Amino acid sequence: MAAAVSGLPKVQQEPSEALRIVADNNAAENVPKDEPRVSSSEYVVSIKEQLKQSRQDDVESSWVKLSIYRIPDYLKDGDKKAYVPQIVSLGPYHHGKDHLRRMDQHKLRCLRCILERSHHEIDLYLDSMKEVEQRARSCYDETISMSSDKFTQMMVLDGCFVIELLRGGTEGFENLGYPSNDPVFSTWGLMLKIQIQRDMILLENQIPLFILDQLLGLQLGKPDQKGLVGKLVLEFFDLIGDEQVKFDPLPDQGVLHCLEVIWQSFLPSGLERTRTNVWWPDRRPFIPCLTELVEAGIKFRWRNVKNLGDIKFQLENGILEIPSIKIHQGTRSLFLNLMAFEQSHFNCASHITSYVIFMHNLIKSPEDVQYLRNRRIIQHCLGRDAEVADLFQRLCQEVPFKVQISYLWDSKYFDNPWSIISFIAAVVLLVLTFLQALYAVYGYYNPYS
Repeated sequence: MAAAVSGLPKVQQEPSEALRIVADNNAAENVPKDEPRVSSSEYVVSIKEQLKQSRQDDVESSWVKLSIYRIPDYLKDGDKKAYVPQIVSLGPYHHGKDHLRRMDQHKLRCLRCILERSHHEIDLYLDSMKEVEQRARSCYDETISMSSDKFTQMMVLDGCFVIELLRGGTEGFENLGYPSNDPVFSTWGLMLKIQIQRDMILLENQIPLFILDQLLGLQLGKPDQKGLVGKLVLEFFDLIGDEQVKFDPLPDQGVLHCLEVIWQSFLPSGLERTRTNVWWPDRRPFIPCLTELVEAGIKFRWRNVKNLGDIKFQLENGILEIPSIKIHQGTRSLFLNLMAFEQSHFNCASHITSYVIFMHNLIKSPEDVQYLRNRRIIQHCLGRDAEVADLFQRLCQEVPFKVQISYLWDSKYFDNPWSIISFIAAVVLLVLTFLQALYAVYGYYNPYS
């Protein structure tokens, strides 16, 4: 108890005898024998004072603002590298780590180039960040111990770095004033760009989108612009779906970041983004694998739509239409961070988690991957189809969850696919088994027919 109450307000009145005894006993248990005892009054706290300091309405209002979370330890145990930046730190969680300091000089170069290009003074950006500092801090799910000056400087440096990468990816880095052989801000630095892209989609490595919008607005002389950064994000990243997805910004609540922009891009337009109240009792609902479904008469077809999650099942002719997915070296980390966001963010629908479970059940072998690849449903550069099958198996093994019934239940998009496909497959298999048995019996009694 001694360690738990140190630093709290001193008691305002004498405690009850019972409370004093508890404090004395706990203190005696925690004080090493070779250290002098501390008076019991130093271990006693005023419960009234604590209640005043932790108003429930204040706590609840702070929860609503959260959007950038620490990955729980139980998720990191599966693969820590999938959640931790390797090249560049963005935001406070990994700021100042030794292995990420190399990019600090490039952040400074970037800021200097922006100031020269826009003919602005640094104070314009620092003052702008000061105005929204508390709002930015409230987006992170742990208290940031940085001083006000250090925090605002970090937001300016990291935010401008992200914006310059996004703009350079669409406008061209040379048009922004960088030489063609720049190690970071050029097409020559492609390999480094891939690694930076991977760090930019990590849940722990995010900057609030309203910060990026505000910094970009200052650069363009349009301080009130919103939504442009979201469009730049979709053009910059090598996504696993169609890159040409329209970004529709949500109401300005300060809860968006680059990872959530990507999350939105995977969902069919108009889809509910909050949780439902129905849950699967098991994290792996039964659905036959692709090979079994094909044997049962289910047909698979590439669905020419822009959203990864826009899956459709045509009940009348047994055709399952699935949008194309592009799988590359960064796909696993992207999926893991998207699922971590769904599990961490309050009332967030688990659409990506549902999709991953669906693919996990569908793909059980390299042959399943080859079948989907031949139909343009899967595109990958991993070398072997077996690696793709292993990817979806490991994604579900490493993330403990119960998936809620989300868009895959919606009749508009999939018409309850797992239950319907399982039912159809079971019926078809049952009919085939019955016919096989019937022919066997008929052949036994009529061997010459």
